[in-house]
Amino acid sequence: MKENTIPTWRRLDNSAKIFPVSTGKRYSTVFRISAVMKETIQPYLLKKAVKQALNRFHDFKVKMKQGVFWYYFEENNKEIHIEEEKNYPCKYIEPYTNQDYLFQVTYFDKKINMDVNHALTDGNNATNFFKEIIYCYIELAHKKEFTKEYRTKRTYRYNTEDSYMVNYDKHAGNNNSSQKAYVLKGENIPLGAIAVIHEIIGLEALKKKCKEKDCSITQYLTATLIQAIYEENYLPNKGKKPIKVCIPVNLKKYFHSDTLSNFFSYITLEANMRKDNLDTFEKILAFVKEDFQKRLTEEEILKTMSGNVKLGTNPFVKIIPLFLKKIVVRAAYLEIRKYTTITFSNIGRIGMIGKYQDYIEEFLFLIAPDPVERIKCSACTFNNELVFTFTTILNDASIEKKFYELIQKQNIPIRIESNGVLDVISEKN
Repeated sequence: MKENTIPTWRRLDNSAKIFPVSTGKRYSTVFRISAVMKETIQPYLLKKAVKQALNRFHDFKVKMKQGVFWYYFEENNKEIHIEEEKNYPCKYIEPYTNQDYLFQVTYFDKKINMDVNHALTDGNNATNFFKEIIYCYIELAHKKEFTKEYRTKRTYRYNTEDSYMVNYDKHAGNNNSSQKAYVLKGENIPLGAIAVIHEIIGLEALKKKCKEKDCSITQYLTATLIQAIYEENYLPNKGKKPIKVCIPVNLKKYFHSDTLSNFFSYITLEANMRKDNLDTFEKILAFVKEDFQKRLTEEEILKTMSGNVKLGTNPFVKIIPLFLKKIVVRAAYLEIRKYTTITFSNIGRIGMIGKYQDYIEEFLFLIAPDPVERIKCSACTFNNELVFTFTTILNDASIEKKFYELIQKQNIPIRIESNGVLDVISEKN
């Protein structure tokens, strides 16, 4: 294992710079990874597991400080707190009640949660850290089954470079769309609640259907999501603007990087439902496949990434004092959100070593909805199931129900679990 020591302070990466300036309690930019275990959680062992994992991921032991022009990270040596889950997921992490850490670990019954401020890292790196917490917890809870050999054989290779700055091209063109997106209509859930709906899909049947349709799982689910929005929200509200779906992309698949900092970009699919007559699933899927092929090229990914880097390195932006940046960037952030209808992030398979899998029921991945994108979607795979999750502040589950029905009609096994905020389909369906 590579031993890592952190400096007393370090800069935020290019993406992370924007998050603390633009977000707060209404725009939390927090995501959550959960593991549902097969046994009730023992809190004192969980706390010990988190401390052990932090010894391997030293660079998560930081707090955020406010400088003159930007925020920055500083070493955090406070005792980590582990608490029973009491709040809705993906809520703003209050530094003062969380020992200044940018992630928060909670538990409830058999479930372990880790909420992460996106300024700290992205979903791919957070998953690796969370997996180490789960490894450590299982080893502590089952010492006889996991000898010292198990506990010491995992190694990690990482750094905290800003891989955006290493890989961006200042001469890359711009591929941003100037057309605003259709915004989902409806009333919000009262009292700041967040509804969570997990739709657990049989992986083998889903793979078989995707092979039949000659598409990837992400493409198939994206097309299904667009159709659900189109039928349940777009048509009833006589939508005219395009349904635009933001798909985060792990840049480590395109550029070499061992960074523990953020290193992701995105593609945005722009479905002009009326103009292109996208009124059936087959038409929508054909559009999604074509748009993925067009946008998921190294050239297009580089354009999007470089465009975002140019914003963070703009000389005018750099010299604006932080208190003024907050005002300017938050206003700009509100405007930028209007160019996306919904986000769908699929982090793919969460793999665990050997017999560690025997102690885990499933993994869950959630991202925070916000006042503009009032539904966010996410997915992860473990063993033979894919969990597609809706997190929403809309007081209406019609899109989620339609998504369920569209999957079910294809004879793909699917069941629903929720946190009970909204009424969803009963198990008998």
